[in-house]
Amino acid sequence: MTKKIPELYGSLVFNDKVMREKLPKDIYKALHRTIENNTHLELDVANAVATAMKEWAVEHGATHFTHWFQPMTGLTAEKHDSFISPLGGGEIAMDFSGKELVKGEPDASSFPSGGLRATFEARGYTAWDPTSPAFIKDGTLYIPTAFCSYSGEALDKKTPLLRSMEALSTEATKILNLLGNTSVTSVSTTVGPEQEYFLVDKDLYKKRKDLVFTGRTLLGAKPPKGQEMEDHYFGALKPPVAAFMHDLDEELWKLGIPAKTKHNEVAPAQHELAPVFETTNIAVDHNQLTMEIMKKVAEKHNLVCLLHEKPFDGINGSGKHNNWSMSTNTGVNLLDPGKTPAENTQFLIFLMAVIKAVDEYSDLMRLSVATAGNDHRLGANEAPPAVVSIFLGDELSEILDSIEKDMFFGKQKRVQMNTGAKVLPHFTKDTTDRNRTSPFAFTGNKFEFRMLGSSLSVSGPNIVLNTAVAEVLSEFYEKLKNISVDEIENAVHELVKRTIIEHKKIIFNGNGYTDEWLEEAARRGLPNMKSTPDALPCFVAEKNIKLFTKHHVFTETEIRSRYEILLEDYCKLLHIEAKTLKDMIRRDFLPALSAYTDQLACGIQTKKQVATLPCNGEQKLLATLSSYYEELFELEEKLVADTLIAESIIDMLEAAKYYHETIIPDMEEIRVIADLTEGYLPDDVLPYPNYEQLLFSI
Repeated sequence: MTKKIPELYGSLVFNDKVMREKLPKDIYKALHRTIENNTHLELDVANAVATAMKEWAVEHGATHFTHWFQPMTGLTAEKHDSFISPLGGGEIAMDFSGKELVKGEPDASSFPSGGLRATFEARGYTAWDPTSPAFIKDGTLYIPTAFCSYSGEALDKKTPLLRSMEALSTEATKILNLLGNTSVTSVSTTVGPEQEYFLVDKDLYKKRKDLVFTGRTLLGAKPPKGQEMEDHYFGALKPPVAAFMHDLDEELWKLGIPAKTKHNEVAPAQHELAPVFETTNIAVDHNQLTMEIMKKVAEKHNLVCLLHEKPFDGINGSGKHNNWSMSTNTGVNLLDPGKTPAENTQFLIFLMAVIKAVDEYSDLMRLSVATAGNDHRLGANEAPPAVVSIFLGDELSEILDSIEKDMFFGKQKRVQMNTGAKVLPHFTKDTTDRNRTSPFAFTGNKFEFRMLGSSLSVSGPNIVLNTAVAEVLSEFYEKLKNISVDEIENAVHELVKRTIIEHKKIIFNGNGYTDEWLEEAARRGLPNMKSTPDALPCFVAEKNIKLFTKHHVFTETEIRSRYEILLEDYCKLLHIEAKTLKDMIRRDFLPALSAYTDQLACGIQTKKQVATLPCNGEQKLLATLSSYYEELFELEEKLVADTLIAESIIDMLEAAKYYHETIIPDMEEIRVIADLTEGYLPDDVLPYPNYEQLLFSI
């Protein structure tokens, strides 16, 4: 490392420190007011900022700038323009204006719009988001922006996220002021998204069509050893992995991304990176960058970073834990219970707001993590079930129980941890254990939303959380706003008590992996939407349209367009998987199997004619493999025919259900037979690297 970490960290970011150095004081103050108060930025301020930003970028070797945005593809997008401006006579100047800073015009017709834009309606706008700092990457100044159509509809993931943050800030501030906390003028949500991923050898990856085209293996028998020995989790890092992680840290730190923790995950070849909490908007931008840079750094190490939720069948998939909390502009975490949570009125109000929000909008919580990839993971033994529930832990559950029953709750004593070894230091235990099976778990001063898939943008889940909590806080405010100061404490107690009684069904502290819990959840009336086609229609349910439109997070048109995009994405992804599997079976697997059975048959014939040696085992093997060939041939033909039917279905929801109910089972049937066949074939006969090579080669 050529620089010390404090010098390296944020060295490629136009952050507050750089702005103080580069901007005139009045300009800096004006920009800071815009960032802090979400006010409009005047053009003269924008011009001054643009000049300073350009000079700083050029000093760091930048030649171009780009408006960096997050369209509905789930990825990021950018169009690069150089700073050069011809002066005549063969000379140029390096220019960058305020107008270029605050607005760009990419082609809006080439991105998913769900019918918001026709192909001929090409104009779209990117608008600078000054709350997320610009940065330099690969010689280009990146300016985080929102993306909207010519008529003003949001075509991206940033715009509704910013709207949801403003909605929550408004409603949370009203409640806090009502409770007497008048120094608070704004509330922001914070997020720390933990990122799981796999690393595989790049040369092996290139030989797998399924990994290249779909991000997951569509075929592949389990290796003799997987994760059952539990020896990979937190294990010693292998040198190639350690080298990758070292370089990844450096690249992330340069961009001001607070990468904090790194370790091996449960499955072979699986790892995790966890950052420090940041304001949600910035955390979303940084997570998108993190996923991109992971792939880029992996390439330099002749590796490939897999972000699919389930790249390998039969072993753990990858999630992204969304650690979410709320903080005031005065620095108070609203989900911190303090030393006496039972007496902390402010904490209880916000805790109950989250519980009520998650219960009433559990369908949207499930929707926000619904993808074809995540469907393979949710409900498996490494992930939460598809049923949304909340884990609070023993102490908080007992506090809420005592409030419900109007009983006194005595503060739990802090217990010393006794390890049985005198040489080890003494420390106090936490008042509650962790629950890794819970979809939405309270973890001390935040909630951990564990249902997200590893490739997902964290924007969607946080839009839902912010908006749902804002709605409940709005309802609480209406119930408390006319209560006198003398009666507010009693009114809050009654409100909390009533909310507990109405919404305690969402609280579950047990093992979310068991069938018994799923049966209990059904008795409680909690929805269990097992697949993406089950979950998507709730987006356009009347109560959810009302929620988003009331708080100006989405217009109804924007909601319906996103619904169409999500349905279309689901169908397209499964269509690509089906076509890829068809190609692998027809063009690779069956020819390889045929060649091997021909070789076997020739060997049997030779033995019979020349040596009269026994060959019963070989004949059995030939019969088995020949029957597998015939079965695979017929199943592949069925998949092709069913895929043609899927292509002909016009209604997108009907098509999505068909893909789920017909195409996925077709693919699973093929996989079962192919994986059985693979168990008989030598490695040099297989037309692709097997699981053993992919998972244990690094």
